[in-house]
Amino acid sequence: MTTAFDPIDLAGTRLANRIAMAPMTRSRAEAEGRVPTPLTAEYYAQRATAGLIISEGVQPTAVGQGYPNTPGLHSAEQIAAWRVVTDAVHERGGRIFAQLMHAGRISHPDVLGDGLHPVGPSAVAPAGQLFAGPGMVDFTAPRELTADEVRETIEGFAAAARNAVEAGFDGVEIHGANGYLVHQFLSTNSNHRTDEWGGSVENRIRFAVEVVRAVADAIGPERTGLRLSPANTYNDIAETDTAEVYPALVSAIDPIGIAYLHVTEPVAEVRELTQLLRKSFSGTFVLNPATEGPTGPGALGLIEDGTADILAYGALFLANPDLPARLAADGPYNTPDPATFFGGDHRGYTDYPAL
Repeated sequence: MTTAFDPIDLAGTRLANRIAMAPMTRSRAEAEGRVPTPLTAEYYAQRATAGLIISEGVQPTAVGQGYPNTPGLHSAEQIAAWRVVTDAVHERGGRIFAQLMHAGRISHPDVLGDGLHPVGPSAVAPAGQLFAGPGMVDFTAPRELTADEVRETIEGFAAAARNAVEAGFDGVEIHGANGYLVHQFLSTNSNHRTDEWGGSVENRIRFAVEVVRAVADAIGPERTGLRLSPANTYNDIAETDTAEVYPALVSAIDPIGIAYLHVTEPVAEVRELTQLLRKSFSGTFVLNPATEGPTGPGALGLIEDGTADILAYGALFLANPDLPARLAADGPYNTPDPATFFGGDHRGYTDYPAL
């Protein structure tokens, strides 16, 4: 019987176990230059016993930033700073992928600075507010990307993927979940386009497919992953055709041969769709399952019964840097402090020490 503690070959990269550290926003980068700090290296190195670390969301371009003090992968300074992080992880025997996260309309001019304005598939403002540094601000309507800018954005993902490899990452995960740009193209309430990038299911999945293809062409499909969150309403996303969109998307990307598909379940009711996507995808299947509270030891059986190949743990990894060992020993566990992980805004994030 396969367990979460068995090694796995991830498209040619050997992982020591099947326990992944899920991507979690930290907002600890330097405000000037959006570069990761020595604290970032310490934080990830402490968790290097994960079979795979998936980094916090990293903006592929300057306009892709969604929150204060998040790091990028679009400058030489950022590449050099990330190299310190990846070296620290590799020195402890770990593997780490960079999550490329373009926030799209989930941003604000006060966050972006330099005269930049949030962009999206359509000029539709999300409901609500976000933390922009000094305080909370209302979302603004994004500027609709032109057809040429859509292509430029896709190339921005590919360029950031090349930068990630130069910075020493073992690969990248494309963030197609949680209401950010890729997800915005998939959704009918944020994508009102009538060109090749909107309207039908085939057109709305096109951006995600082309981003995956461009990244795989840039660094190799074996270094490419994709994260999805079917039926997730976070960041004012409304999906009217979840059951059609996600099987179509997975069928379209499967021939590209990427290393893994990472599904995060917002609610338990999507498990049937999760199982369908698992069967439809030929590569490694990573699951962040729907649970009551932080994912815990009770989820380990999802490896044993074949629901997933790898389990992604989030909050429990913050409180327990040596989580694989604690899961193997059945505890004890430190209790995650909600103040130290993403809970809807980013107040205070830069003040917490590495755990």
